[in-house]
Amino acid sequence: MNKDHMKKRKGNEGILTIRPVLLILSITHMLTHVCGRIHIAIFPIIRNEFNLSLRQLGLIAAIPSLCQVLISIPTGLIIDKIGSKKMILASLCISILGSIIASQCIDPVMLIIAISLFYINTTIYHASSYTLITNIFSNRDISKAIGIQDIGDNFGKAIGPISASILIGFFFLGWRQVYLFWTIPLFIGIIGVISIGNKPYVKSKENIVKSEYKLQSDSIFTSNFVFFIFFISISAMARQIVGVFIPIYLVDHWGLSNNLSSLIYGSSALMGIVGAPTGGFFASKIGEKKWLLAVLSLACISLGLALAIPNVIVFVILYIFYVFSNTLAMSARSALMAWFSPSRNRGLGYAFYFLPGSIMGVLAPLFAANFADIFGLTSIFYVALYINIICLVLLKFGIKIPVQPSK
Repeated sequence: MNKDHMKKRKGNEGILTIRPVLLILSITHMLTHVCGRIHIAIFPIIRNEFNLSLRQLGLIAAIPSLCQVLISIPTGLIIDKIGSKKMILASLCISILGSIIASQCIDPVMLIIAISLFYINTTIYHASSYTLITNIFSNRDISKAIGIQDIGDNFGKAIGPISASILIGFFFLGWRQVYLFWTIPLFIGIIGVISIGNKPYVKSKENIVKSEYKLQSDSIFTSNFVFFIFFISISAMARQIVGVFIPIYLVDHWGLSNNLSSLIYGSSALMGIVGAPTGGFFASKIGEKKWLLAVLSLACISLGLALAIPNVIVFVILYIFYVFSNTLAMSARSALMAWFSPSRNRGLGYAFYFLPGSIMGVLAPLFAANFADIFGLTSIFYVALYINIICLVLLKFGIKIPVQPSK
């Protein structure tokens, strides 16, 4: 048996030993997202029930993201201090509390509080789980491992709005009962995390790529790190200004029903169940930057065609492909963060990595709502297209990816 075969077999055995942990993380990743997008799916219902304007809906979407901004950096510091598992458990408990509050909602203020708890939950969970994964896997396997974990991310984003559509449209439940429904799976997720055990996971010396030490500076705040965070920020802006108002756009512009728009909104995220692991696999094979350039180009093309062809069916298909293209990029972006942050500050690094999405979660809905009020809902899709093109230019010429070791 030659040395290459022995190394391959040893690597596979290592993956097998931590597969249960990765499965639990994927499931809990799903659970942490199920409630976070239900409110967007039912925006048309909430708008009518509470008699809200587009700007008020934008405010409901923005305030929870402001909470994320405020806790992001403290979350990273606490993760590096007490470990990932305790923080993952805390995040799931916060989500349960949010579900209970949402199920008893009597006014927009209570709804904002509940949604804010869902967003705080995802902030804590993301930085904790990604830190745990980068401590388990070798650098060359991080993209693939994150891709598998991100199956849960996309499934959760999909199943939340879809569950609202099914439970409201077919079982005639109120939207409050949809939130209450998800408390039981969240309790089961807590049990799963507890079953992981208390032994900390740390990369073995043989799994650490030697050139890692050359790639990483003693400080997290390198110029490359800062530019990468800027790239993440504006790409998040493009995704969020479209995502927040797509259900209302389908209802108001294309005349679809509330339930159908919720179903489309949720189903688009289902594409990520395939896109996340596929993106992780190809990113690990051809390199994260090359893969990001390819899939972001696809995103620009699909969004541009969706705007150019005036047909509702074509628009929905191309919008779903636009979302799919973005899910193909998820694992590559997350893996690059591991390259740009020192191991001992990985929790803080991922806190900074997710911070731009939170900031844009505040700014994007407010910007999109005001822009749409002036120029119409269609205009925000053109803005997203232009921002995506800028992202491509920045990625191509502005971000220098360290030379990675051979796979």
